[in-house]
Amino acid sequence: MNIQSVPYDHPDAVKLNDEVQAEYVERYGDPDLTVMDPTHFEPPRGLYLLAYDAQGRPVASGGWRSQERSEEGHTDGDAEIKRMFVVREARGQGLARRILAALEDSARAAGRQRMVLETGTEQPEAIALYTSCGYVPITKFGLYRFEESSRCYGKPLAQAAGAGRSSGLVGSSAEDATGA
Repeated sequence: MNIQSVPYDHPDAVKLNDEVQAEYVERYGDPDLTVMDPTHFEPPRGLYLLAYDAQGRPVASGGWRSQERSEEGHTDGDAEIKRMFVVREARGQGLARRILAALEDSARAAGRQRMVLETGTEQPEAIALYTSCGYVPITKFGLYRFEESSRCYGKPLAQAAGAGRSSGLVGSSAEDATGA
């Protein structure tokens, strides 16, 4: 697998975003209406990643964007994960874990204090992934904070010098058999 940083509005990112939105419609009946702007994912205030398979097809995505205290419940120093997605035929290969680790490393390097995300009860595999990676329930935030099916999780990013792990994933072609 080859994981690359791309703009949020890159044609391959748009393709996967359309697929994740279709999956949201299957699971929840509606697409995610959260406002997304390509500039939210521009370094150093964000990052958007795509994973490509050996044939050069985009098979997974994920990004983070900086958040500060807001009426929607964000906290200063947050890095919000958005659009984590793996196409059906590429699931179970550890791609989501690899992208998540790279996003955490990038947000930590950018000085963000906490990684946060919102998912829902119709995505049990996402909840299992995040909790297995050290995410814990937090106060709900964002557009869907009042929805019963909404679940929000967070994970502190600050670590002592030398204690952080480097994923080295962007541009990597190594295989990862860890299930996600």
